[in-house]
Amino acid sequence: MKGPKTAAIRSYYRALLRAWGTQDWWPARTRFEVIVGAYLTQNTAWTNVARALANLRAARSLSAAGIRKTPLQRLQRLVRPSGYFRQKARRLKIFVAYLDRRYRGSLARMFARPTQELRQELLELNGVGPETADSILLYAGGHASFVVDTYTHRVLHRHGLLRGEASYEEIRALVEEALHDEPPPQAPRSLHAQRHKFRLVQTPPAAHVYNEYHALFVQLGKRHCLKAEAKCTGCPLEPLLPAGGPKR
Repeated sequence: MKGPKTAAIRSYYRALLRAWGTQDWWPARTRFEVIVGAYLTQNTAWTNVARALANLRAARSLSAAGIRKTPLQRLQRLVRPSGYFRQKARRLKIFVAYLDRRYRGSLARMFARPTQELRQELLELNGVGPETADSILLYAGGHASFVVDTYTHRVLHRHGLLRGEASYEEIRALVEEALHDEPPPQAPRSLHAQRHKFRLVQTPPAAHVYNEYHALFVQLGKRHCLKAEAKCTGCPLEPLLPAGGPKR
């Protein structure tokens, strides 16, 4: 039986989806590009990631084979726009070595693993924390694993659903409990097919929902629930604020 917190989280999801529709996120042409983006987006803005991805694509290095054959120093130059470029280049090399060692270079074999087992493997890789692991699982692999980020924490805290010290895993479990049986939204198939051909595979309904909710939280955090202040006027969640307004 769902409690008031999970009911609220479901209400937020439905309100945001009604207001803004499906988000068609994560922007990528291949599953491997999603993985690279998940590494590169750590501690930087997506605009910087997009520049680094463009460099890799132009150099024909935006694939497992491309990362494998690109010398480390050249790879560092290619991903430099994303910041922390030495660390990120090295971690991409580590990921490809893991993919080769465990799955003979095959993402299909890797993503065929059970979600929790694969998640634990990813978390053991250098530079992969929970948010990066879940981004890879959800957006590249179609696994039902919700991604918790700064926006998620900020919104749920301001709405009084989280303690200030709530852990990543607590928040993830709360959202997944609320939405695991929510029916997936209907996205425009033509757009989906054009931009995300690699996703035209069997994906659990919950993964579609987690995908949209995470992307909607990102939009909410950028438009209304800013770090410095909460701009509640006109926010789709304004009618659902607790008495007294958002928490600080």
